[in-house]
Amino acid sequence: MTDTAELANRIRAGDRRALARAITLIESTRPDHRAAATELLDRLAERGAGAMRIGLSGTPGVGKSTFIEAFGQMLTRIGLRVAVLAVDPSSTRSGGSILGDKTRMPELARDPNAFIRPSPSQTALGGVARRTREAIALCAAAGYDLVLVETVGVGQSETMVAQMTDLFVLLLAPAGGDELQGVKRGIMEIADLILVNKADGDLLAAARRTRADYAGALQLLRRRPQDPEGFPRALCVSAADGTGLDAAWEAMRALADWRRDSGVWAARRAEQARSWFADEVQAGLMARLAADAGLARMTEELGRAVAEGRASPTAAAAEVLATFDAKTGA
Repeated sequence: MTDTAELANRIRAGDRRALARAITLIESTRPDHRAAATELLDRLAERGAGAMRIGLSGTPGVGKSTFIEAFGQMLTRIGLRVAVLAVDPSSTRSGGSILGDKTRMPELARDPNAFIRPSPSQTALGGVARRTREAIALCAAAGYDLVLVETVGVGQSETMVAQMTDLFVLLLAPAGGDELQGVKRGIMEIADLILVNKADGDLLAAARRTRADYAGALQLLRRRPQDPEGFPRALCVSAADGTGLDAAWEAMRALADWRRDSGVWAARRAEQARSWFADEVQAGLMARLAADAGLARMTEELGRAVAEGRASPTAAAAEVLATFDAKTGA
């Protein structure tokens, strides 16, 4: 049985082993573990409100892990504690994940002021894992100043990470106009900062052109009420030689400070908390629906009827929900 009081105290003290154990606990689907995880999160609910939460996504091959390692090391050198939650895609066939992000950040993984935790995406959509919100809360409670959430990869569904972070950073590689077409409007609209990586050597000129292309594209988007003048913006960085990393950090700090002072930060956090609550209610209802043997059989039978064309999805769903209401007295 998990002693949540002791585990919470160790997390407050910054114990990385306790933090890793707690994240394993919240990711478990066992009923007793879910109960312990809920108790643990409740004990730590008041901790870590000041931590900055940054979502980071990027196109394949852009060097997300290399960037995070270089960026994280720069932050720990100036005295900050950094947690990295790296979401690894799960196989749709086997359900397994490689979880190799730690091996791609060997120096940062050894840094005593950093914590790296890879997690499988499993069936969760949006580039994040099912319990990423809870993992963020635990890292913040452990005293980390920044929590970086590395998503699976660029796509329309990546917008989910914006519902659990304070800033969203989009990492891109030097490319021509084709890539500009490939990154959809949805993700462009939520990006607070676009960083064109690999801005060094032979790619420096291409990186500068790409940055200019994105800066122009951002000008065409309607200015958002949560942004000060000059945001969102595009910058060049090089994870290989470290150039531009300090400018990127200054831009993140400037935007975060403006949002705190303007009240946007607190309003965004409140809305995210409400969204988390609504998602938990929905997930809980679905779990109860699946746990009822009679409803599970009914759902399976109606699913076959829908697949065979004997019933419409809308009517079948209505029948299941009506039966559920009858059982619960709704």
